[in-house]
Amino acid sequence: MPAPDTAILLCNLGTPDAPTTPAVREYLAEFLHDPRVVEIPRVIWCPILHGIILRTRPAQSARRYASIWRPEGSPLTIWTDKQAKLLAGYLGERGHKVTVRFAMRYRKPSIASVLDELKAGGARRVLVLPMYPQYCAATTASVADAVYAWGKRERVLPEIRFVNRFHDDPRYIDALAKRLSDHWMTHGRGERLVMSFHGMPKRTQKLGDPYFDECMETARLVAARADVKPDKLVVTFQSRLGRAEWLKPYTEPTLVQLAKQGVKKVDVMCPGFVADNLETLEEIAQEARDAFLKAGGTDFNYVPCLNDQHEWMAALTALALRHLQGWDTQKLAPVTIP
Repeated sequence: MPAPDTAILLCNLGTPDAPTTPAVREYLAEFLHDPRVVEIPRVIWCPILHGIILRTRPAQSARRYASIWRPEGSPLTIWTDKQAKLLAGYLGERGHKVTVRFAMRYRKPSIASVLDELKAGGARRVLVLPMYPQYCAATTASVADAVYAWGKRERVLPEIRFVNRFHDDPRYIDALAKRLSDHWMTHGRGERLVMSFHGMPKRTQKLGDPYFDECMETARLVAARADVKPDKLVVTFQSRLGRAEWLKPYTEPTLVQLAKQGVKKVDVMCPGFVADNLETLEEIAQEARDAFLKAGGTDFNYVPCLNDQHEWMAALTALALRHLQGWDTQKLAPVTIP
């Protein structure tokens, strides 16, 4: 049977090849060289990156990665690979013949290498699906940059479509609300629900990036769906780099402030990540937890990302099918010879 001529490419951020200083240095060099990620003139930024950051940060980051690394590898790679395989299965169950692969914007498997593989395998149409619910130039647009860069060296291009965002997709929102309800059934509700999104420099909002607004809309929709009252919801931003002002309020200082105000029990979730990774498992579930408890809190419950949750995979399947419309992906019915 011939291979499918339609493919879906799930794209996530990326991860070092190993939790070691050299591997982290390679990863950070690629990640922080992206002008979409750091919007500082290269003549200013490159000396800082190579002269300071890549000399000091990799060893520290390697220790952080080591604290969450699994025998099979990076959690982000493990979950993204599983999501790609599950999506192929969910689509197949619905009668759609589609190849599904995953790629990372930084390190391996690279977007270019997987597009090469898909094209060599006969793909004539590719749906690129960045696993970022909220549109951000530093993430979503950077994936597009990588796809366009690959296309510049190809003479015969496949048809390509992009999914730019799904921050308000009803089934994505429902999946997050279900994740919360399942968590509360086991742990009970905290006094506050903190939704922590990845941070971005404040200037990106002023330049027109819709990321902040889309994060706030996701939080509002999930809170409404999960029946979280406005006074019980706190939206924050994590993962700052450098001294410039970033989107506020910042996650860890906010958690410390809540504890000092007498809040003893919090639930923390990260709706902007669809798969657990360093920023959720280490920065939130370890570092932020320790800060909250040291400041006087007693119960810090981290709500895992969507990962391989059935409701999320069903939502991702519906999202993919919506963007595949017009491309014939239905399997051919078997021919019966009289």
